[in-house]
Amino acid sequence: MAAVKVWLVIYPSITLFLYFFGAELAVLPLPLRTLILTIILVSWMVYVGLPALDALLHYFFKKQFAKP
Repeated sequence: MAAVKVWLVIYPSITLFLYFFGAELAVLPLPLRTLILTIILVSWMVYVGLPALDALLHYFFKKQFAKP
């Protein structure tokens, strides 16, 4: 389940990041592009993306399986 949660956050994050900043990053050497991409997206995943997804899933499953 953890791998699925990571994928649910990382795929749209990378897609949006490259959509908005891909052209600007394309002029940089590959190692520098990779460094910038990983610094930003790993930080996003750890501090924002995964905690937000965990809270959303907790809310959904709590509501879904709540006893009436």
